[in-house]
Amino acid sequence: MKAMQPMSLLRCLVALALTATVGVALALSPAHADADATPTPLALGSTAPMRDTPMMSVDAKSITLAKAAGKKGLMVVFVCNHCPWVKAWQGRIAEIGNAALKQGMGVVAVNANDPAAYPEDDFAHMVTRAREVGYRFSYVVDATSDVARAFGASHTPEAFVFDAKGKLVYHGSVDDNAQEPASVKSRYLYDAVTAVVSAKPVVTGESKALGCGIKFRDKAAAAK
Repeated sequence: MKAMQPMSLLRCLVALALTATVGVALALSPAHADADATPTPLALGSTAPMRDTPMMSVDAKSITLAKAAGKKGLMVVFVCNHCPWVKAWQGRIAEIGNAALKQGMGVVAVNANDPAAYPEDDFAHMVTRAREVGYRFSYVVDATSDVARAFGASHTPEAFVFDAKGKLVYHGSVDDNAQEPASVKSRYLYDAVTAVVSAKPVVTGESKALGCGIKFRDKAAAAK
């Protein structure tokens, strides 16, 4: 077999280098990065994004976050039906949300999951879950997952609390112990809501959101 000449070898090496560079560029392009990148959560002090986007609630009514907001503020929690973490916390979410609603705070639970990934997360199961758990607030479907993306939400459950001025004052988990309610030491969401409806500062503005990763709907499929 004839040995490759130095110039030919150089051309091959350059071609391989260019191929590798193109591959890396494609992997880092928006189309590829969107599927893998962890969203950046909304910063404290921000206003709720996509406030005027209509979302269908389990009561068959279309609502927006702007209309759902109360005089005392707004609590938005990203949840779903299948996630064990949501199931562990859903009773506490209902209790906190129902109480907040009575005190003049708007409350919305949002399901941004793709039911193609988990059929249990479809609208029919949402209706059943809201009734079983006792949600007295709106449980809506984020049909494109764009609301979740705008919030920078990445887990279920993941809570966002806005004050009477519409500014984000809390983001994170429900509390510090999903599995053992009696062992909870930090009631992050309850404390934040209690402070907001009382027009007091929120002591703990952020905590780590724990739960299942949101199964975002594919942008191309949602656009059809």
